[in-house]
Amino acid sequence: MRILVLQLKRIGDLVLTFPALAALRRARPDAEITLVTLGAAGGLAVLAPGGVRHLNYRRGRPNLGLWAKLAAGGFDLCLDFTGNDRSALMVRLSRARERAAYRKVADKRPRRARLYTALCGASVRELHTLDYHAALLAEAGVEAGAGAGAGEGSAIAIPAAAAARAAALCPAGRFAVVHPGTAREEKYWLPERWAAVISALGIPVVLTGAADPFERSHLEAIKAAAGAGAEIVDLAGRLSLVETAAVLARCEVALGVDTAAMHLAACLAKPQVVLFGPTNPYHWRPRHGRAAICLAGEAAPLVEFAPKHRAAPMAELELGAVLAGIERVGAGS
Repeated sequence: MRILVLQLKRIGDLVLTFPALAALRRARPDAEITLVTLGAAGGLAVLAPGGVRHLNYRRGRPNLGLWAKLAAGGFDLCLDFTGNDRSALMVRLSRARERAAYRKVADKRPRRARLYTALCGASVRELHTLDYHAALLAEAGVEAGAGAGAGEGSAIAIPAAAAARAAALCPAGRFAVVHPGTAREEKYWLPERWAAVISALGIPVVLTGAADPFERSHLEAIKAAAGAGAEIVDLAGRLSLVETAAVLARCEVALGVDTAAMHLAACLAKPQVVLFGPTNPYHWRPRHGRAAICLAGEAAPLVEFAPKHRAAPMAELELGAVLAGIERVGAGS
């Protein structure tokens, strides 16, 4: 069986699709699965559980090889997790016998409905993202099995070269990963509070992140607030996405704002403390038993979640809530 999976969104969206890919592989162990990604997210395709063939779409390029492989056809099933004009064109070009997407894509463009043989009515507003993805599998007739909606611990595959580089760069023994940065400025937490967290952990800390100038200045402010005595290994801007996953695989605990790095930690079922403010943890939080979720405006880590929440600035997230989260997952000194 040949299956085409289209995920043409951001890096975090791709990571949150990995559990669905793992469930798909369990249900169709002998299938040839082709994953199509977008831009930088394609760097993570090598982590996809169960092994996939990979095609990457690059904006501003002709992508002739990709279009030719899709046009060659022969697909039995196409799962469109994206639902935009580009993915719809890929669906049409693939000529897959069965083609599944979310009903909302047809609601926006009614003529698109003709492209698909199955439309999933699941609501992204009412479901966690992992359950939303599992619903598309079910609509396509793929029995995902128990735990498909939980998703964490799906054993993303860390390549040997990335694991070796992580081993060479990380501290020997116990350490924490702190990933304070994100593409969205409103998700940044205060540097002095991050510094207090680093101090409270009591073990060496590896900083991860991008080389973006704004994020770089945020990390420098954190290091300055932590002081010269803090045991910090700054790997931000020095790691590929896959190497970041390899570092997370080695750590004792991961802390960060709602971003792709924390989704990777969730796929590894690592102990983690994840900070939310503008975004709703109901949709994006890790759900394994070793995760603490801290929300701006709440004095302690959350235990209940709802589809609607009050978006709050990260400045309203108190240090005490994050320290309680660290204690809850049993990490640090």
